[in-house]
Amino acid sequence: MQTISGTPISRFSFGTMQFGGNADDAGSAAMYDACRAAAINFFDTAYAYTGGKSEEILGRLVSGERDEVFVATKAGNKKSATPEVIHTEFAESRRRLGLETVDLFYIHQWDPVTPLEVSLGCIAEYVRSGAVRYVGVSNFAAWQVMKARRVAADLGIEVDFLQPMYNLVKRQAEVEILPMAISEGVRVCPYSPLGGGLLTGKYGSGGEGRIRTDTLYAARYAPEWMHLAAVELARIAAEAGVHPATLAVAWVARHAGVLGPIVSARSAEQLAPSLAAMNFEMDEDLYARLSALTPAPPPAHDRLEEA
Repeated sequence: MQTISGTPISRFSFGTMQFGGNADDAGSAAMYDACRAAAINFFDTAYAYTGGKSEEILGRLVSGERDEVFVATKAGNKKSATPEVIHTEFAESRRRLGLETVDLFYIHQWDPVTPLEVSLGCIAEYVRSGAVRYVGVSNFAAWQVMKARRVAADLGIEVDFLQPMYNLVKRQAEVEILPMAISEGVRVCPYSPLGGGLLTGKYGSGGEGRIRTDTLYAARYAPEWMHLAAVELARIAAEAGVHPATLAVAWVARHAGVLGPIVSARSAEQLAPSLAAMNFEMDEDLYARLSALTPAPPPAHDRLEEA
């Protein structure tokens, strides 16, 4: 995949969910500049992020170098991907971003009611008109991705990208999603490589963040074993002389099925350890040591004696 100018897209991408929320215009610009200095040219947003401020801020930041960056956005966050939702949200996203062409357009969540033929049919129109270059899906199971790829093929387009949750304490993607992606050539850009900040080590030292202030994240990362794994990760990071976030992000990036993780932060200072993972060489022994901190998910069948 390339930017409009032909530059290959970076493996790592930056998620702008904090733009216009915990990061104001100046803080957002500082993180954008830090990403560009680190050779990241792939930026991810969504219609639903921070009431539209994320797209507006990102649009202003990319305006001076539009052809050099690769911009992704999403529609259908409330599990509705009807034509009305897609057309309304995509039109507004383009207006906020100031873009005639969006490089990558995701269906944000699986819609259990609207047929994929209908949802992807709308997006196929955008691909044919040049308003969308590549198509992706977010938060889809492996079978849903495969169904989407079949429907897309019938419409003359491709589903090229998948955005699942994946980190050291959320490993369900290893069962079917990542093997499927390796087999089918789907580009996987996982979000939450730091587990809502859990894997930065800040909660173990009394720090604040989404796990303490957001009920969804508090429930997502409630199990005690996850917090114990974060403590051990911090200990191993201290031995290695690196930040826990660097190890956590590098662990996600190490999987053969991952194109590159989506990193994010509230400030350029907070972002720095994640960016350091881009150049961190994780050998097999360290990867295995970190993987052993958390339980691998069981296989997708009941023949456990053969696993």
